[in-house]
Amino acid sequence: MTGIALDLHDIRIYQKPGRADAKTLASVDQLLLILPARPTAADLRKLPQGQKLQALLRKHAADATPALTTRLSNNKQTLVVAGRLADGSDAFEQLTLGRKLVSGLTGQKPGSLGICVTGFDAENEAVIINNMLAAALAAGFPLPSYKSSAAKPPFTSIRLLGLAEKIDTSRAEAEARGNNLARWLTVQPPNMLDANNYAGVVRDLAKDKGWEFKRFGTKELEELGAGAFLAVAQGNEDDSACMLRLRYRPAAKKDRPVLSLVGKGIIFDTGGTNLKPFESMLDMHSDMQGSAVALGAFLAISELELPIAVDCWLAITENRTGPRAYKSQDVVKAANGKTIQTVHTDAEGRMALADALVFASREQPDLILDYATLTGACIRALTNRYSGVFTNRSDLHPRLKRVGRRSGERVWPFPIGKEFMESLESDTADFMQCSPKGEGDHILAASFLAEFIENDTPWVHMDLSAGDRDGGLGHVGSKFTGFGVRYTLGVVLDENLFKAND
Repeated sequence: MTGIALDLHDIRIYQKPGRADAKTLASVDQLLLILPARPTAADLRKLPQGQKLQALLRKHAADATPALTTRLSNNKQTLVVAGRLADGSDAFEQLTLGRKLVSGLTGQKPGSLGICVTGFDAENEAVIINNMLAAALAAGFPLPSYKSSAAKPPFTSIRLLGLAEKIDTSRAEAEARGNNLARWLTVQPPNMLDANNYAGVVRDLAKDKGWEFKRFGTKELEELGAGAFLAVAQGNEDDSACMLRLRYRPAAKKDRPVLSLVGKGIIFDTGGTNLKPFESMLDMHSDMQGSAVALGAFLAISELELPIAVDCWLAITENRTGPRAYKSQDVVKAANGKTIQTVHTDAEGRMALADALVFASREQPDLILDYATLTGACIRALTNRYSGVFTNRSDLHPRLKRVGRRSGERVWPFPIGKEFMESLESDTADFMQCSPKGEGDHILAASFLAEFIENDTPWVHMDLSAGDRDGGLGHVGSKFTGFGVRYTLGVVLDENLFKAND
């Protein structure tokens, strides 16, 4: 296959302020209804057939999800799936409820989906609707399929009903496009999303969005001294491996980046010479999702036209076996001149990221965020409900956790530092790639990466232990979650970590 065509499949969203009357509800085929944990008779009287809904609620346990499922007596026989939210419910709880309720709607004939929130004040109503909208936009996005008959989208439009006033949904829509892009790329089979096709998708997207695009091929990377990345790439059958640099500049194009996003793009990981067993290798087409999340977050920032200069670096290669593949005890030199004794060829992600972090930090951004499916140790520590975060600014830990709570993409900080590098001491190089003992590999990997941050640049590394979860997570129902896009927008818009040193 010579190329793949990106289709982000935008769903039209309409808003209908004012009471959700019988005529309004009859305009939708399916209705997502959100109620307080203990809706009053007055809350339900605001809705057509409110007495019917109240009677059905009494037949269900207060904590049942959905709280009720029924059809309205109108020409469309509108399917209603309702849920309850307790006072003070956080973003993750709201997003999770949205995912579970929307899953009860998506088996219907494609049509229009209504979202109605009643019984809450205007501020909470807007927050809840945006979180329900996030779940709907994730469920309504068709992921790549190569079946002979393509699946139809579950709904063709979304109508926000019963609003006190029109609300701003631009952020939810931009985050959804970024998340959908990340998942669309991650789901692609590895023979479809090879390095050349990946670069082609990014190039076409850059042209469409007005981003600056630069591809660094293997020859240019050799000249730049990117020995750590090239060690991983040397086992490939061709020299398609590359690093991509994107630049979004809302004003002067020569601006120094305020934010730099860096992503691990291992498009297939065999484990290299230290070959993975079958079960561990089966889904290794997804080992590039760090780069997909970086690109998705970059897209969302661009879609919102945020007034900050942003760079995005994607390190794209396979990790293959073969006579030229790198092996244990090789010594390679990274772009910053530091030498690495390789220990395990399946610890390739930190090698690919090392040089990308050198290049990103040389641009002296105010903050670097990198994303990678880096270690099984992080999954063992956190399960796949949270992702791990690591930073060279330990005072950021409370703020990093707060971004997770607000965005619904929850994280947990771990320590890093020179003391952990004692476990990577080497007799033949500046340090080892990883510990042969496997102790705390998520912490050692992040401590290793910190060695490649130049200019004391503030940096946060996200180990995407929540990037892959059967049944989905939060608002996303697919196995690959695109975790990190909403989090990044939280960093930029809610917490402003660029002020870390002020």
